[in-house]
Amino acid sequence: MARVTVEDCVDKVENRFNLVLLAAHRARMISTGSELTVDRDNDKNPVVSLREIADETISPDDLNEELIHSLQKYVEVDEPESAAVPLLEHTAATVPGDQPDVTFDQMSEDDLLAGLEGLVPPERSDD
Repeated sequence: MARVTVEDCVDKVENRFNLVLLAAHRARMISTGSELTVDRDNDKNPVVSLREIADETISPDDLNEELIHSLQKYVEVDEPESAAVPLLEHTAATVPGDQPDVTFDQMSEDDLLAGLEGLVPPERSDD
């Protein structure tokens, strides 16, 4: 293939705007040292990227994912879920140390909300 036209690539990437984005992204990748999948034949990077898309030596879906990844400012990494922590006993917890008889009372969420609703804000002073 001596010359690559958009018509050679449109059947691989249906949207011409998307084709331009993918080819430009691939051309930037080539200029930063990415491995070529076709012979250069004295062509510039945009033409080489279009030839790669037309010859299907590089997947447009992979290029699209790389383009999206390069434009993201915050990349979310899938981390494995943490292991389940065994539940504590439902009895009052004791504080270890010198005073083994000190215990903490547990309060339900409803009791806490009722207590917060009953609070009165302090009066403002001009001091």
